[in-house]
Amino acid sequence: MSPRARTPHRVVVLALDGLLPFELGIPHRIFGRPKDAAGRHLYEVVTCSIRPPGPVRTDADFTITVEHGPEVLATADTVIVPASYELGPVFEEGVLTPDLAAALAHIRPGTRLASICTGVYVLAAAGRLDGRPATTHWAEAEHLQQLFPQIDVDPDVLFIDDGDILTSAGVAAGIDLCLHMVRRDHGTAVANEVARRTVVPPHRDGGQAQYIERPVPDPQQSGTTAARAWALGRLHKPIQLRDMAAQEAMSVRTFTRRFREETGVSPGHWLTQQRVERARHLLESTGLSIDQIARDAGFGTAQSMRQHLQTALGVTPTAYRRTFRTGLGSGESETHGEAGALR
Repeated sequence: MSPRARTPHRVVVLALDGLLPFELGIPHRIFGRPKDAAGRHLYEVVTCSIRPPGPVRTDADFTITVEHGPEVLATADTVIVPASYELGPVFEEGVLTPDLAAALAHIRPGTRLASICTGVYVLAAAGRLDGRPATTHWAEAEHLQQLFPQIDVDPDVLFIDDGDILTSAGVAAGIDLCLHMVRRDHGTAVANEVARRTVVPPHRDGGQAQYIERPVPDPQQSGTTAARAWALGRLHKPIQLRDMAAQEAMSVRTFTRRFREETGVSPGHWLTQQRVERARHLLESTGLSIDQIARDAGFGTAQSMRQHLQTALGVTPTAYRRTFRTGLGSGESETHGEAGALR
């Protein structure tokens, strides 16, 4: 979606019986906040049912009244399917009910689709995820994979962006997913402002692995928070694993194990994530050259940064800047340097 779109991007949230009220509210909270420079909302969020307007059961002791029927799905630019505890044959057999199939038939080709938690079962049963990567709550990942072997299920990540289809892990990961879509649509600055207003981090490191139950660590053991703060303050410099471990007075082996337990990823992967985020911010908010941003983000060379952004975002630095920032000087361009190792 173009950041300069003149009409709000319509997000339609499909409310199914047995829905989780918290998850239903996530899209409304996240997409209901962003506005353009003129104060106009960038998104319009509406909720629909697979039946005519009326009550929809929740997993709590109350129902909600939905004012739109399934026909509104035909007007959507993005459709989001939150989790439900009453998916029936969708969850048990991997097949859509007639009413649900008829509702989904309203969705126009090219509409962006997203799911939160077990809402992924709806997209999977509709055949929208065949041959594609997807995720869901870690507790259901194995079941999802067994029911839909044609899907590449990743049980660790918080969300997966596969272009026109996005899926998230359980519950609060829906916030991460929706913030990511805002970031993709309108850039980091807009997404960060929404995150601040919502009082949540604009980006969470790691994946679901850090939330899976493990033996409680010894309270006498220190964590890796100080090392991460130290590294964030010097991303522009080379950072060695042994230097991070030294900040916590740990051996490299112990530090690596503790780091993965706390973040769900290795120290090297985490560093790359932080440098990509730093590069994104600088590309959007400054007029620095690509070479300078590569140095400031700790990639060393433009070629190294280009490779990492291509892997993480699917675009080059110049393409990313062109999409999310205007007013660049005519002399700014992506320069080509020799490939260098991540420093």
